[in-house]
Amino acid sequence: MPDLQHNGVRVHYDVFGYDGGLPLLLSHGFGGSAQSWAPNAEVLAVKRPVITWDMRGHGRSDSPADQAEYTQAACLVDMAGILDGCGAERAIVGGLSLGGYLSLAFWLDHPERVAALLLCGTGPGFRNAEARQRWNDQSLATAARLEQEGLVASGDERNTPDSGQRSLQGLARAARGMLTQHDRRVIDALPTIDVPVLVIVGADDRPFLGAAQYVAAKIPGAEHVIIPDAGHACNLDQPELFNQHGLEFLSRQP
Repeated sequence: MPDLQHNGVRVHYDVFGYDGGLPLLLSHGFGGSAQSWAPNAEVLAVKRPVITWDMRGHGRSDSPADQAEYTQAACLVDMAGILDGCGAERAIVGGLSLGGYLSLAFWLDHPERVAALLLCGTGPGFRNAEARQRWNDQSLATAARLEQEGLVASGDERNTPDSGQRSLQGLARAARGMLTQHDRRVIDALPTIDVPVLVIVGADDRPFLGAAQYVAAKIPGAEHVIIPDAGHACNLDQPELFNQHGLEFLSRQP
């Protein structure tokens, strides 16, 4: 159970499987944890290491008191540090929801370190400033409800924290600093992505069906898979189908 230390913040990660080949780094969604990949990690680790981790404010990672420690930029530094700790110069990078968005942002900042992308229930951010502000208002409202009502704060299943969280204050700070968005860099960069990409979305994930279709259409050569009878966390709702499509995609990568 290795840990990464960055500016006094401890970030937890786990490594599964075969010791060889480019690793797969999987990032969970807001309110989740490394445990969000429990039905998938060992299956996907047949021929390559699979790395899962807890974002700051989540799971077994630290929840610092300073709101300034919760930024998407800090998460990208954490992701790079985890790969460094595993001795991996490059990786296949993927995630669910916020974790998928961070994977796209990681490619944008570190294209030389990304061999492929696996995006699950992922939106690309917002080009329109008003739409971005609506998203941010929802994120800030989620933070306030977490502080007032606890783990039942969000009626939106996409952002309902799991029961393994240790710090409601950490989750609230993560919602304010990591879930909110501040520019259009990611969505504008989609047509320039030049690595293999698999976009997966649950058929019942109505808020993200259009987003997934948009991402797949804008990224040259991206594959698009819709998982039946699955919601936002399609890797949990239909793990066998998710694992099947994931393994097929991974088998075509270095």
